[in-house]
Amino acid sequence: MKLLNFTIIKLTACLVLGILIAFFIAIPLPTILYATAFLLSLLTLLYFISKNKRTKTIWFGVASFLTMVCIGVLVTNFHDEKLDKKNYTNIDSAEKLITFRIRTTLKSGNYNDKYIVDILKIAGASVSGKALLNVSRDSLNEALKVDNIYITFEEFQPIVSTINPYQFNYRSYLEKQYVFKQLYVKPIRLFRVSDNKHTVFGYADLVRETINTKLKTYAFEPDVLAIINALILGQRQDLSKDIYDSYTDAGAVHILAVSGLHVALILLLLNFALKPLKRFKYGKEITIIILVVLMWSFAIIAGLSASVTRAVTMFSIIAVGMHLRRPTNIYNTLAISIFVLLLFKPLFLFDVGFQLSYLAVVAIVAIQPRLVKLWQPKNFFLSKAWDYFTVGIAAQFGVVPISLYYFHQFPGLFFVANIIIIPFLGFILGIGILVIILALCNALPKFLVDGFGFLISGMNDLMKWLSLQESFLFKDISFNGWQVIAAYLFAIAFVQLGIKKNYKWLKLTLVSVLLFQGVNVYTKYNNSTETLTFFHKNRYTVIGQKKQDKLNVFSSLDSLSQFSNLTDYTIGNTITEINTYKVPSFIKTKNNTVLIIDSLGIHKVKLLKPDFIFLTQSPRLNMDRLIDSLKPKQVIADGSNYKSYVARWRATCIKQKIPFHYTGEKGAFIIE
Repeated sequence: MKLLNFTIIKLTACLVLGILIAFFIAIPLPTILYATAFLLSLLTLLYFISKNKRTKTIWFGVASFLTMVCIGVLVTNFHDEKLDKKNYTNIDSAEKLITFRIRTTLKSGNYNDKYIVDILKIAGASVSGKALLNVSRDSLNEALKVDNIYITFEEFQPIVSTINPYQFNYRSYLEKQYVFKQLYVKPIRLFRVSDNKHTVFGYADLVRETINTKLKTYAFEPDVLAIINALILGQRQDLSKDIYDSYTDAGAVHILAVSGLHVALILLLLNFALKPLKRFKYGKEITIIILVVLMWSFAIIAGLSASVTRAVTMFSIIAVGMHLRRPTNIYNTLAISIFVLLLFKPLFLFDVGFQLSYLAVVAIVAIQPRLVKLWQPKNFFLSKAWDYFTVGIAAQFGVVPISLYYFHQFPGLFFVANIIIIPFLGFILGIGILVIILALCNALPKFLVDGFGFLISGMNDLMKWLSLQESFLFKDISFNGWQVIAAYLFAIAFVQLGIKKNYKWLKLTLVSVLLFQGVNVYTKYNNSTETLTFFHKNRYTVIGQKKQDKLNVFSSLDSLSQFSNLTDYTIGNTITEINTYKVPSFIKTKNNTVLIIDSLGIHKVKLLKPDFIFLTQSPRLNMDRLIDSLKPKQVIADGSNYKSYVARWRATCIKQKIPFHYTGEKGAFIIE
């Protein structure tokens, strides 16, 4: 493949490999530091040796790639805040006085407002690191502002990992952002120390707050304001669930993410506005500096998400090349932007937005120019519609496998949203920016307020209508990591076959099809085993018995909709049939028997020698006598039991040397 002829692409691939190695394998920092220093020295030596030689050897290239792999490992370790001795996770203090600064505002939960905070001090000692702050929701208290500094007397709590199988791992997600612990605080327990602005995040929040304050003086509906914040300011916290779900189901949620289209429009507008500067001496240099500074200022205001950071980095490189009149290769530009971003933010590699953003751009660049040549209508409107349709198809080639892996659904009408909305999105963004500027100048006319509000409301209504076409929305699609890899191998081989049209790529395409089918067969075989799962659900009992693609659910729930994690479980195990039953007295599997003891406490069952005892609904019983009479292998308790009972049962089991499993601490219990 010609792509691999570009050195920067090879070096970026090695950097990515190094980051992956560091993420999955713990390598001590001194070891990788010495290895990198040795390889850099070797690389320098090989460079001077091969400099004057006519015949080149592979050793310089090998040393270069190994060095870059080590640099990938090194930057990942350098950015790991837990390795910093001053990080608050490494401080053992008996005092609870914590000083922190609000860094980012997150979307609120049902019971708490959420923030990412910088920990500044513990018991007067300076520390570093980020934590998740949960503040009890109170209508009488205002939201905390970015850069405000507070003190509180609370203890750090661990962030709970997955409790049930296939559940979204929020702890892992936050750890990739170097957030390791959380605080639960009531507003009355927060004491403000400072409300001055200290960081760029604070000033960016002040800009957003000023814009919103001005916009709220006009007759914009809440949903319109939320869309303005998402489209232009990169803030999606105020989007209602209905609006967000409508865009997701319509296949147009990417419109709500500030990305390449937004940055490209801003670059064009700024380039046009700064054109007169080029007439002066050093005008080009000044223009480049202003362009880059303003684009990065916009990125900071938009929250520095992975997609906007990618776009601004890439367009900064394009802007420099454009004004220096140097040709740029789009693949090189993409590779350079990935390289630069991962050097400063190595764990961006695992960010969903980062992955989707680059995969979509690569697919569009590689596939769309070839797709568009398949039909060249003479009608202007048909030609433009075909362009946008091919852009959408090309992007889907890049993002469908990984979207199925993360979101388990495919919107069949995505091309409709692309054809109708994308052509006008530049216009909508341009009007939106004009609305903000005029609002800040207190000069926004009513006709523009009404017109822009009508435009956004119309776009929302269209997304809602598209999302209601359920026959075109394919949900609950099971797709695992191996299927993602196999799907991308097929996509690459198929695209290359379309370009090269030779026997070699035909063979590779057929092999990739066989590989994908093999992965599907293996997945189906792997899911064919019978398992019995005792889920965790506060105040309720939920037991799932899986037999191939069927699931029998024994629960105390009024409706299975009360247990959202069951959907994740059924998708992960490719379940096609669900049957519901009441909780029985015992369950038998192929090799084990489970006795279920509920609030009635009945456990004297003749001729039944259970392997496991499952306690539910807080039964009153003598645990010592129960263990002596039934001699189980293990005792299990779920979330329907009182915690005081669980603590007492655990102590008895430890004394009796019987393993005890509480789902509220250790997660769901699975018997295979």
